[in-house]
Amino acid sequence: MASPMFRFRSRTEKAFRLDGKRVWLRYPVAGDHGEWSRLRAESRAFLEPWEPRWADDDLTRSAFRHRIRRYDTDREAGQSLALFVCLNSTGELAGGITLGAIRRGAAQSCMLGYWMGERHAGKGLMRDALHALVPHVFDRMRLHRIEAACIPDNARSQRLLENVGFRREGYLNGYLKINGAWRDHLLYALIAEDWPSRRGKSSGSGE
Repeated sequence: MASPMFRFRSRTEKAFRLDGKRVWLRYPVAGDHGEWSRLRAESRAFLEPWEPRWADDDLTRSAFRHRIRRYDTDREAGQSLALFVCLNSTGELAGGITLGAIRRGAAQSCMLGYWMGERHAGKGLMRDALHALVPHVFDRMRLHRIEAACIPDNARSQRLLENVGFRREGYLNGYLKINGAWRDHLLYALIAEDWPSRRGKSSGSGE
């Protein structure tokens, strides 16, 4: 249950929830703008080295509304799933996770992305969020493979993925344009058959 200090912003938000031990995941809604923009602004220097370059209007209310419309449209089309990570204790927004590039047919796969506000990082919260999300991906969404890519010098992200059970599979040259430059990435993946065994072996605080 959500803390009594927290109030749902919409019926849509209340309709979907994934619970971890310390965090819970839900759909982002337009009413999140103030909290989201403050968390992103205070974490900007922490996040920018690992993300595509921010637009000049990235934190504005109008840009956020457009972001929410895109999240809703892509979710309804089965193309991606964007979720906010909130603290169980207060309902406070701590970060976000996106399952993008969802492929059906023979692939049954998706690409995982995530971010965490600086003051919430290094506490194992994203690891807890991923442990709540992965069973939903495999059991409810019926996907077979989750991929994730991280920059080679992002040791924190590598530890997180390995702690959750992802295997490193390869090296991607010039894979994504991050903070204005094309960067190489390490490719990690987790498949449904490996999840039950690797879930029990995952350890450490992670991200």
